[in-house]
Amino acid sequence: MSTPTTTTEIELSLGGMTCASCANRIERKLNKLDGVQASVNYATEKARVQAPADLDPAVLVAQVEAAGYTATLPAPPAEDADVVAVAEPDATRALRDRLIVSALLTVPVIALAMVPAFQFTYWQWISLTLAAPVAVWGAWPFHRATWANLRHGATTMDTLVSMGVLAAFGWSVWALLFGTAGEPGMVHPFTLAVSRGDAAGQIYLEVAAGVTTFLLAGRYFEARSKRRAGAALRALLELGAKDVAVLRDHREVRIPVGQLAVGDRFVVRPGEKVATDGVVEEGRSAVDAALLTGESLPVDVEPGDAVVGATVNAGGRLVVRATRVGADTQLAQMGKLVEDAQTGKAPVQRLADRISGVFVPIVIALAAGTFAFWLGTGAGVAAAFTAAVAVLIIACPCALGLATPTALLVGTGRGAKLGILIKGPEVLEATRRVDTVVLDKTGTVTAGRMELVEVHVDADSDSAADDDVAEDEALRLAAAVEAASEHPVAAAIVAAAPGDLPPVESFENVEGLGVQGVVDGHAVLVGRPALLERWSIALPPPLAGALADAQVRGRTAVAVAWDGAARAVLVVADTVKPTSAEAVDRLRALGLRPVLLTGDNAAVARAVADELGIDPGSDSVIADVLPADKVDVVKKLQDEGRVVAMVGDGVNDAAALAQADLGLAMGTGTDVAIEAADITLVRGDLRAAADAVRLSRRTLRTIQGNLFWAFAYNVAALPLAATGLLNPMIAGAAMAASSAFVVANSLRLRRFRAL
Repeated sequence: MSTPTTTTEIELSLGGMTCASCANRIERKLNKLDGVQASVNYATEKARVQAPADLDPAVLVAQVEAAGYTATLPAPPAEDADVVAVAEPDATRALRDRLIVSALLTVPVIALAMVPAFQFTYWQWISLTLAAPVAVWGAWPFHRATWANLRHGATTMDTLVSMGVLAAFGWSVWALLFGTAGEPGMVHPFTLAVSRGDAAGQIYLEVAAGVTTFLLAGRYFEARSKRRAGAALRALLELGAKDVAVLRDHREVRIPVGQLAVGDRFVVRPGEKVATDGVVEEGRSAVDAALLTGESLPVDVEPGDAVVGATVNAGGRLVVRATRVGADTQLAQMGKLVEDAQTGKAPVQRLADRISGVFVPIVIALAAGTFAFWLGTGAGVAAAFTAAVAVLIIACPCALGLATPTALLVGTGRGAKLGILIKGPEVLEATRRVDTVVLDKTGTVTAGRMELVEVHVDADSDSAADDDVAEDEALRLAAAVEAASEHPVAAAIVAAAPGDLPPVESFENVEGLGVQGVVDGHAVLVGRPALLERWSIALPPPLAGALADAQVRGRTAVAVAWDGAARAVLVVADTVKPTSAEAVDRLRALGLRPVLLTGDNAAVARAVADELGIDPGSDSVIADVLPADKVDVVKKLQDEGRVVAMVGDGVNDAAALAQADLGLAMGTGTDVAIEAADITLVRGDLRAAADAVRLSRRTLRTIQGNLFWAFAYNVAALPLAATGLLNPMIAGAAMAASSAFVVANSLRLRRFRAL
C-alpha cells in the first residue's frame, strides 16, 4: 500500500501572457507534471499550483518557460517587519518608453511617404533608417507573442500585426535593395488612384512604422487605464491598521501587527480595530462586526467572549488575549476564500483575439491563394509575391489594436468622473450576460449605521401637554444620559436629540442592560425592560406592544423611564438608503433579477425587502447567511445557469464578489471588498450599480462597433490587394481612416450620463 504524498501550494507570478488562451496553455503545461494541479488566472497573472512537497519549485518555473512564458517564485518574507516595502514598479513605463521612441521615429517616416514635397534625393533610405528600429524593436512585443502562440498552433491579433509589419518592412527592404525603389530620385506620388504599378518600386515603411506605433499607443492606453484603477485600489488597501499596543510587563508597547504571537495580551481602545482573533480578558464594550458577519447591530462583549480581528471596538477599553494570528485568523481564511474564488473564475478571452483567431487563417489562406493564382496566370514570381504580400499588408489593421483600448480609455474615464472604476476590458463582456444581481444588505442597500427611526410615548403620561412635546422631552432626557455612553445605539439616540443636551449626574453604565443617571433633577433609566424591572417599573401595554413590534421587525428598542414611571420606547435600526428602492427598479429595467442577501435575521431581511419592492416571501430574499455561505449562494445561482452580479461592501462580501461573474464593490466599503470586485462604485449610492452596468454595456457595444469597422476597411481593400491594384497611398489612407473612425466612435462615450 503506497503512502499518500504530501502536497504544498505554490504561487507563481507569470509574464508574457497576451490573451486568455495563453493562460489555458500554461495551465495545461503545468498539469502535465506528475501530481501537479494548477490553476492560472489571466487577470491577476498568477498561477496557484498544488504540487508534491518534494517537487523542486524550479521545475514549475522551467515548465512555464518551456511554454514560452516567464514565471517567478514569490519572494521570501522579510525578517524585519519594520522594513519598508519597495514601491511596486510601474508596469506601463517600459511600454510608454517604447511608444515614445517609436512615435518620434514614425512621424518623419509617414511625413516623407505622404508628402511628395518632402521626398528629397535618397529620402527612402532615411525612411528605412528610421523605420527599422520601429518595425523590429518597437514591434518586438507583438513578434514575441506571435512566436509563442505559433509554437502552440494558435493565432491571435498579435499574429496578424506581426505578419503585417514584417511583410511591409520585409518587402520594402527587398524593393530598396533588389528592386527600383532604392534608385536616386524615386518618389511616391500623392494619388489615391487604383492602378497596377511596378511592385519593385513600392515601399511600405510608413505602414510598418505607423501600424506599430498605433498599436503600441492602444496597448499603452489600455495598460494605463488598468493601472489607474489599480492605483486607486492600492491606495485604499493602505488604510488598514499597521500596529497594535501589546502589554509587556504591565506596560503598553506598540509593535507591528505581524509580530503578534498567540498568547500575547493587547489593548483595543474605542474606535480601534481588533488586531487579531482573541478572547476578551478585561473590559466590556460593544464590537461592530458588520464588516465580517454582515450583522448591522453591534455585539456586546465581556471577559470570556471571543472577538475577531478587523472588527471595530465601538465602546470601552478592552484587553484581549490573542488566540489566532497570521494565516489562522478568520480574516485570513476569508482572504483565502477570495483568492480561491478569483482563481476559479473563468478567464474571458478578448473579443479581438477571438475574431483574429478566425481572420488570420483566412488572410493567410487568401495570401497563399493570391500567390498561386498570379503564378498560375504566368505573371511571374515577383508579381505573384507582390500581390500576396500586399494582401498581408492591407490585412494588418492598426485600428483593431485601438478598438478596445480607446473605447476602454474613454469609457473608464467617463466612469471615473461618475464615480465608477472599471478594472479592465474583460469586465465589460461580463456585464452583457448578467441576468441576476445579488445585493448585500448592510452598507449596500442600507446606511450601515444605526439611526433613530421611531419614538413611542405613553399617551397617558402627564409629563407634557401633547405628544410632540412628550417625544422631544423623552428623547432629550434619554440622549442626555446616553451621551456619556460609547455604545452605537447610544450614539444614534444622541444624534437625533433636539437642541443642546443638559448635563448628567450620577451616571452609571449597567452592564448588559443600559444606562442610568440624573438629568434636571429626574432619575432617568434607558435600556432593556430588565433594567426598569430592577426598579420595579413595568412597561404600560402601549409601550410594551411598540417594543415587541420593533423586535419582530428585527429592530433594536430601548425603554425610557424617569421619576419611577416608564415614559417612552425608542426604536433604532439600520435604515434603507433613500435611493435604494429606485436603484432596484433601475436594475430590473436592465433585465436583472434582484436577490437580497444578508447575515441579519429573517425579520430584518423581510422588512428591508418590503421597502425595496422585493417580494419578502420569495427565494429572492436570503437571510442568516455566513461569509462562506455567501459564496455558496452565488455558486448555487451560477449552477442554475444564471450569470450573477454581486454588489457588496464588507469583508464578508469579498469572496462572493470574487466568485460572481461581475463583482461591484461600494467604494465606501472595505478595502478587501474593493480589491475583490471588478467594478468599484466610489459613491455609496446603489444607483451607481445600474449606471455601471449601463456604461459597461455601452462601452462594450462601442468596442464591437470599432472592431466591425476596423475589419470592414481592411476587408474592403483586400480585393484591391489580391488583384495587384493596391498602392501605398490607399494603404495609408485606409489605415488613417479606420483609426480616425475608431477614435471618433469611442469619443461618443463622453456623452454618457448617469440617470
